[in-house]
Amino acid sequence: MTTGPAPAPHGRFTYPEVGATRTAPLPAGYHHLRHSTPVGHGRDAFEAAGAAVTTWALHRRSGARIRTGAVRAEPGARVEVAAGLGPFTIAVPCEVVWTAYEADRTGFAYGTLPGHPECGEESFVVDLRADGSVWFTVTAFSRPGRWYTRLAGPVVPVLQRCYARWLGRVLRKIATG
Repeated sequence: MTTGPAPAPHGRFTYPEVGATRTAPLPAGYHHLRHSTPVGHGRDAFEAAGAAVTTWALHRRSGARIRTGAVRAEPGARVEVAAGLGPFTIAVPCEVVWTAYEADRTGFAYGTLPGHPECGEESFVVDLRADGSVWFTVTAFSRPGRWYTRLAGPVVPVLQRCYARWLGRVLRKIATG
Protein backbone atom coordinates (compact mmCIF):
# COMPACT_ATOMS: atom_id res chain seq x y z
CA MET A 1 0.00 0.00 0.00
CA THR A 2 1.37 3.38 -0.98
CA THR A 3 0.22 6.42 0.91
CA GLY A 4 0.47 9.98 -0.27
CA PRO A 5 1.54 13.22 1.28
CA ALA A 6 0.33 13.90 4.78
CA PRO A 7 -3.12 15.52 4.75
CA ALA A 8 -2.08 18.55 6.81
CA PRO A 9 -1.25 21.80 4.98
CA HIS A 10 2.07 21.88 3.18
CA GLY A 11 2.88 25.27 4.68
CA ARG A 12 4.90 23.61 7.44
CA PHE A 13 7.42 22.20 4.93
CA THR A 14 10.28 24.41 3.77
CA TYR A 15 9.76 23.63 0.08
CA PRO A 16 6.65 23.56 -2.15
CA GLU A 17 7.21 20.33 -4.13
CA VAL A 18 6.06 17.97 -1.35
CA GLY A 19 6.00 14.36 -2.56
CA ALA A 20 8.19 14.93 -5.62
CA THR A 21 10.66 12.14 -4.77
CA ARG A 22 7.95 9.65 -5.71
CA THR A 23 7.77 10.86 -9.30
CA ALA A 24 10.23 11.82 -12.00
CA PRO A 25 11.62 14.22 -12.91
CA LEU A 26 12.78 15.88 -9.73
CA PRO A 27 12.01 19.60 -9.48
CA ALA A 28 14.34 22.15 -11.04
CA GLY A 29 16.35 24.54 -8.91
CA TYR A 30 17.70 21.90 -6.52
CA HIS A 31 20.70 19.62 -6.27
CA HIS A 32 19.54 16.13 -7.27
CA LEU A 33 20.76 12.86 -5.80
CA ARG A 34 19.94 9.36 -7.00
CA HIS A 35 22.06 6.55 -5.65
CA SER A 36 21.21 2.84 -5.93
CA THR A 37 23.02 -0.01 -4.22
CA PRO A 38 22.46 -3.78 -4.51
CA VAL A 39 21.88 -5.03 -0.96
CA GLY A 40 20.96 -8.68 -1.33
CA HIS A 41 18.96 -11.32 -3.13
CA GLY A 42 15.59 -12.90 -2.48
CA ARG A 43 12.46 -12.28 -0.47
CA ASP A 44 14.18 -12.64 2.94
CA ALA A 45 16.75 -9.96 2.09
CA PHE A 46 13.98 -7.71 0.78
CA GLU A 47 11.91 -8.12 3.95
CA ALA A 48 14.90 -7.49 6.23
CA ALA A 49 16.00 -4.43 4.27
CA GLY A 50 12.48 -2.99 4.05
CA ALA A 51 11.90 -3.42 7.78
CA ALA A 52 15.25 -1.77 8.58
CA VAL A 53 14.45 1.22 6.38
CA THR A 54 10.91 1.82 7.63
CA THR A 55 11.53 1.24 11.35
CA TRP A 56 14.50 3.65 11.50
CA ALA A 57 16.92 0.75 12.17
CA LEU A 58 18.97 1.63 9.08
CA HIS A 59 19.47 5.21 10.20
CA ARG A 60 20.33 4.12 13.73
CA ARG A 61 22.80 1.46 12.55
CA SER A 62 24.41 4.06 10.29
CA GLY A 63 25.30 6.13 13.35
CA ALA A 64 22.48 8.69 13.15
CA ARG A 65 20.40 9.33 16.24
CA ILE A 66 16.66 9.25 15.59
CA ARG A 67 14.03 10.84 17.76
CA THR A 68 10.43 10.09 16.87
CA GLY A 69 7.24 8.82 18.42
CA ALA A 70 6.54 6.69 15.34
CA VAL A 71 7.37 2.99 15.44
CA ARG A 72 7.61 2.96 11.65
CA ALA A 73 7.43 5.47 8.83
CA GLU A 74 3.91 6.78 8.20
CA PRO A 75 2.83 10.04 6.55
CA GLY A 76 2.77 12.84 9.11
CA ALA A 77 5.32 11.22 11.45
CA ARG A 78 7.81 13.77 12.73
CA VAL A 79 11.44 12.67 12.87
CA GLU A 80 14.53 14.39 14.20
CA VAL A 81 17.77 13.04 12.76
CA ALA A 82 20.96 13.94 14.60
CA ALA A 83 24.59 13.29 13.76
CA GLY A 84 27.93 14.52 15.02
CA LEU A 85 29.85 14.65 18.26
CA GLY A 86 29.36 16.93 21.26
CA PRO A 87 29.05 20.58 20.28
CA PHE A 88 29.39 19.57 16.62
CA THR A 89 26.08 17.68 16.62
CA ILE A 90 23.38 18.82 14.27
CA ALA A 91 19.75 17.71 14.73
CA VAL A 92 17.44 18.24 11.79
CA PRO A 93 13.63 18.15 11.83
CA CYS A 94 11.79 16.22 9.12
CA GLU A 95 8.33 14.82 8.49
CA VAL A 96 7.38 11.70 6.56
CA VAL A 97 5.66 12.72 3.33
CA TRP A 98 4.82 9.37 1.72
CA THR A 99 5.32 5.66 2.30
CA ALA A 100 5.32 2.52 0.18
CA TYR A 101 4.44 -0.82 1.75
CA GLU A 102 4.03 -2.96 -1.36
CA ALA A 103 4.79 -6.55 -2.34
CA ASP A 104 8.06 -5.64 -4.08
CA ARG A 105 8.69 -2.06 -2.91
CA THR A 106 9.08 -0.68 0.60
CA GLY A 107 10.21 2.73 1.78
CA PHE A 108 9.39 6.31 2.58
CA ALA A 109 10.33 9.92 2.01
CA TYR A 110 10.66 12.73 4.46
CA GLY A 111 10.72 16.45 3.89
CA THR A 112 12.47 19.28 5.63
CA LEU A 113 10.77 21.37 8.29
CA PRO A 114 11.71 24.82 9.65
CA GLY A 115 15.05 24.56 11.43
CA HIS A 116 16.56 22.14 8.90
CA PRO A 117 19.74 23.47 7.23
CA GLU A 118 18.53 22.31 3.82
CA CYS A 119 15.22 22.62 1.95
CA GLY A 120 13.98 19.55 0.14
CA GLU A 121 13.03 15.91 0.35
CA GLU A 122 14.75 12.54 0.56
CA SER A 123 13.40 9.06 -0.06
CA PHE A 124 14.74 5.67 1.01
CA VAL A 125 13.29 2.78 -1.02
CA VAL A 126 13.99 -0.96 -1.20
CA ASP A 127 12.95 -2.82 -4.37
CA LEU A 128 12.77 -6.54 -5.07
CA ARG A 129 13.40 -6.87 -8.79
CA ALA A 130 12.14 -9.60 -11.13
CA ASP A 131 15.56 -11.34 -11.10
CA GLY A 132 15.40 -11.58 -7.29
CA SER A 133 17.98 -8.88 -6.66
CA VAL A 134 17.25 -6.39 -3.89
CA TRP A 135 18.19 -2.75 -4.42
CA PHE A 136 18.22 0.23 -2.12
CA THR A 137 17.78 3.68 -3.66
CA VAL A 138 18.19 7.09 -2.08
CA THR A 139 16.58 9.89 -4.08
CA ALA A 140 16.76 13.49 -2.96
CA PHE A 141 16.43 17.06 -4.04
CA SER A 142 17.77 19.81 -1.84
CA ARG A 143 19.15 23.30 -1.70
CA PRO A 144 20.70 25.34 1.11
CA GLY A 145 18.28 26.62 3.71
CA ARG A 146 20.75 28.36 6.01
CA TRP A 147 23.72 30.68 5.58
CA TYR A 148 26.18 27.98 6.60
CA THR A 149 24.91 25.44 4.05
CA ARG A 150 25.11 28.15 1.37
CA LEU A 151 28.64 28.91 2.53
CA ALA A 152 29.56 25.21 2.36
CA GLY A 153 28.61 25.28 -1.34
CA PRO A 154 29.54 22.09 -3.19
CA VAL A 155 30.65 20.28 -0.03
CA VAL A 156 27.06 19.52 1.05
CA PRO A 157 26.11 17.47 -2.07
CA VAL A 158 29.36 15.51 -1.73
CA LEU A 159 28.51 14.71 1.91
CA GLN A 160 24.96 13.70 0.90
CA ARG A 161 26.31 11.28 -1.73
CA CYS A 162 28.79 9.83 0.79
CA TYR A 163 25.97 9.32 3.29
CA ALA A 164 23.80 7.60 0.66
CA ARG A 165 26.68 5.22 -0.13
CA TRP A 166 27.23 4.57 3.58
CA LEU A 167 23.53 3.77 4.06
CA GLY A 168 23.75 1.27 1.19
CA ARG A 169 26.72 -0.50 2.78
CA VAL A 170 25.01 -0.62 6.18
CA LEU A 171 21.77 -1.93 4.66
CA ARG A 172 23.65 -4.64 2.76
CA LYS A 173 25.00 -5.91 6.11
CA ILE A 174 21.51 -5.85 7.60
CA ALA A 175 19.87 -7.57 4.61
CA THR A 176 22.42 -10.35 4.33
CA GLY A 177 22.57 -11.02 8.08
